[in-house]
Amino acid sequence: MILNFARDLLVNDDDMEKALKSGRVKRYITDFPNPKTVGMEGVIAIPHLGASTEESEDNCAVMAVEELKDYLENGNIRHSVNYPDCDMGVCRGACRIAVLHRNIPNMIGQVTAILADCNVNISDMTNKSRDKYAYTLLDLEDRVDVETVGRLTQIKGVLRVRVIG
Repeated sequence: MILNFARDLLVNDDDMEKALKSGRVKRYITDFPNPKTVGMEGVIAIPHLGASTEESEDNCAVMAVEELKDYLENGNIRHSVNYPDCDMGVCRGACRIAVLHRNIPNMIGQVTAILADCNVNISDMTNKSRDKYAYTLLDLEDRVDVETVGRLTQIKGVLRVRVIG
């Protein structure tokens, strides 16, 4: 028996049909049947319902709430469709700044230069990118004022600056 729960073509349909007819494979079980396999002798085609059970729906809702809460409280991004995963845990400094920006050269240099010019020390930092966008988290040893945040938002390519904590 062969169990196939892959989303894409993992098994060659023609080879599977030969294996089933010859008796080499007794049953082929799949939850992604196609027009060819659904009519084959020895195929058990089941619906793909893994994400539709009551338990999985509850788990997905809990996960979504936890990820949104972590983003709002800590600026961390996990499992986003559009943005890169970026997780620094809980802020260990006086505050954290989250900067969403275009993925272009010298962006980090410009951000850190402004913070240095404002006499703000960075205690921890991470930067992750995906295609055209990047996301930077900075834990700072001192809180930043509105003027410093304004200077950061004026950097060409910065889309959003958020102070957390």
